[in-house]
Amino acid sequence: MTDYRLHCLGASGNSYKVALYLNCAGLDWEPVGVDFGGGETRTETWRASLNAMGEVPVLETAGRLMSQSGAILLWLAETTGHFAPAADQRFEALRWLLFDNHKFTNNYAMHRVQNCFTADPDAAVLAFLRARVESSFSIAERHLADHRFVLGERPTIVDFSLAGYVFYPASETGFDIAAEYPAIDVWRGRIAALPGWKPPYDMMPVGTSPPLRKA
Repeated sequence: MTDYRLHCLGASGNSYKVALYLNCAGLDWEPVGVDFGGGETRTETWRASLNAMGEVPVLETAGRLMSQSGAILLWLAETTGHFAPAADQRFEALRWLLFDNHKFTNNYAMHRVQNCFTADPDAAVLAFLRARVESSFSIAERHLADHRFVLGERPTIVDFSLAGYVFYPASETGFDIAAEYPAIDVWRGRIAALPGWKPPYDMMPVGTSPPLRKA
């Protein structure tokens, strides 16, 4: 059995954050598919056995089950040493992780769900979410214009956290990052150049997501 088992699905950017970390860190891991599209995470059995919060990812290792991608990344950095922030960067790392979970990833992921997984999206809801994405992305764009990685010259768990959804196709997300956010795109390229990088669906060819909305 592998050291780490990640309960996930290819369409989950929060799962991808952890999967990308594990792969780039060279750790022994495997993806375990979750039938999210079929409602598996909403069942009492799944919640009782894996995660009462009903969310992916869930990292299984040494008899432990851990959820919430930001917390998992912190734990992995502290226990393995890979991509850990320097001691004097801990506050800044937490600041960006919380910003990512509350705004950067949150807004982008919600827009993506409405844009490609919702059968009949409300135009006003999409416009509201797009404005929120533009606000949070503009903050990251300004920061990354003069930073190689979020905390400086080397990648840390913060980069893996923010990278969760930026590699999904524009047809899903509704945003052309290369055209609209050049600094984020350059940073995204640096992440993609790391040994072990793969795009989300290749990294996690498991599980099922809700069906994509037909154009």
